[in-house]
Parts: sequence; C-alpha cells; structure tokens
Amino acid sequence: MKSHRELCSGSSCAACKLLKRRCTPTCQFAPYFQSDESNKFAKVHKVFGASNVSKILNEVPQEQREDAVNSLVYEADVRLSDPVYGCIGVIASLQKKIVELQHDLILSRARLAYYVDQTVLCLDDGANMCPVIDMVEPFKGKDCFSFDQFTQYPFP
Repeated sequence: MKSHRELCSGSSCAACKLLKRRCTPTCQFAPYFQSDESNKFAKVHKVFGASNVSKILNEVPQEQREDAVNSLVYEADVRLSDPVYGCIGVIASLQKKIVELQHDLILSRARLAYYVDQTVLCLDDGANMCPVIDMVEPFKGKDCFSFDQFTQYPFP
C-alpha cells in the first residue's frame, strides 16, 4: 500500500477535508479516502459518523481495513438509498430471487424429464429408429413433442 504522502501528494484526504481539519501523516482515513473521493467519505460520515468509523478501523486488523472500509461505503450507500431497510432489504430481495430461481429450475427440470420420457416412448415402439421422420406416426397424428401437457403448470 502506498504511504500517506504518496496518496495525498500535499493535499488533505477526503475525511480531513470534510471535517475541516489538517491531515497529518498518521491520519487513519488517508489510505482509504483519497482527496478526490469526498463523496465516498461524506456518505460514510453521514450514516456512521467519523468517530464510529475511526473506532471500527482501530478494531479491525490492518490487513482487513480496506475491506472494512469498502463494506462501510456499501452499507452507507444502501442505507442512504433505502433508509428503512438498508442492507437487510437487499439481502431479503436477493433471497427472494434465489427462491424464485430455484423454483424455476425445479420446474424446468420437471419439464425436461417429461420431454425425455415422451421421447423415449416415441422411440420404444420399435417401428422406426428415425425420431425426426416418424415421431407423429405412433401417436396417430399427435406430435409426441407437444408441450400441451404443461398447461397445468403455471409459467413464471
């Protein structure tokens, strides 16, 4: 990771700019909130406050601080866009989507199994080995690949 002086190059970090204080070489915010990312820190500060962010950064091991800051930025952004539910709303929405997709997958597998079973029935009559030409013949004009049987299953 670059040093504070390399990151700031003479200007204050975004946190010090917002808090209107002088950025020191030991500033704990400087490695994570560069001077051109003022909006990033403003969101985090609005939701959590600078003091709480400072406490969180002090409690997290050095190698995990960047991930912690990214998490705080994401949580703050979501909380500002949805003040009532925040991240819990996003998690609930994703869980609902997973359930819907699992349902769709089960339904698709059932339809595929039915399709495969019907194909086997068409081929097992022994009359023809060519499934393309005479699929209609064993069923007296009814196409064995018809999906009319699936009308009982609601399509999503």
